[in-house]
Amino acid sequence: MGSIESVVGRESLTRIRRGCRIAHGANLDRTWTFITLQPVRVISLVPSVTETLAAWGADPIACTRFCERPDLQHVGGTKNPDIEAIAELQPDLVVADREENRKEDYDALIARGLEVEALHIASLDHVAPELARLASRIGIDWQPEPLPERAELPPLRRSGGDGGAGPVRVFVPIWRRPYMTVGAATYGVSLLEYCGVQVAFADRAEPYPTLGEEDLRSEPIDLVLAPTEPYEWHRRHFDELAAFGPAHLIDGQDLFWWGTRTPAAVRRVADAVAQALGKPPVPASPAGKARADAQ
Repeated sequence: MGSIESVVGRESLTRIRRGCRIAHGANLDRTWTFITLQPVRVISLVPSVTETLAAWGADPIACTRFCERPDLQHVGGTKNPDIEAIAELQPDLVVADREENRKEDYDALIARGLEVEALHIASLDHVAPELARLASRIGIDWQPEPLPERAELPPLRRSGGDGGAGPVRVFVPIWRRPYMTVGAATYGVSLLEYCGVQVAFADRAEPYPTLGEEDLRSEPIDLVLAPTEPYEWHRRHFDELAAFGPAHLIDGQDLFWWGTRTPAAVRRVADAVAQALGKPPVPASPAGKARADAQ
């Protein structure tokens, strides 16, 4: 029997392997190769990926306990996945993310002979190409939704006062005791900056800097945006956070989960900041409203 490459062509085979499985069969006259378009069995170690796969109609066979999918089998957490459980499920592909997951777990999965797709999304600009790569890998025909135009978003500027007029400057605490925040080259900072917000400590070289109270007291802050995750801030924490600026809750998933939610999340985050500043939201354009309603 000839090789698979001789039957379908080497370039076509590469595409086929990404989206389906290859099987072999025989009849009385000859042995032959055929291709079965079976769904790819995917395990997701990234909450954003699990949500995106569901939006694509391609639920993973398992995910982490942080993916908010109690109907799916769980294989540990994002930072401590159960390598043995993953291997036993014999997935066609495991999807990880360089920000969300640990390299030692990636290496352990590779050592078990598993196919792993490691995404890397550290800004809004990375979302569409990385999702397109994932879609291609699992045989999904996907076209990205455009982000809302900046002109469609509310102007997020301070009105004056001691700091003068200018873009509003926010502090985003992602952890408590010690305080941690988002720094350079992170998706959350990229999203807020797209909305027209300046992010305090975004000039720090590390992506998630640890801060002392002296750092916070020396930094000009107009607003504290307390996300609902990874640390679960509540209104009961507002007195503590008020030492650094007026505190407001913001949806942590909209701020940090990327994927098919991103275009609508950009508008929701911008509107949330506008509401915190006491500014009316800007009505979405008809096209933007249709995109938001579809989310």
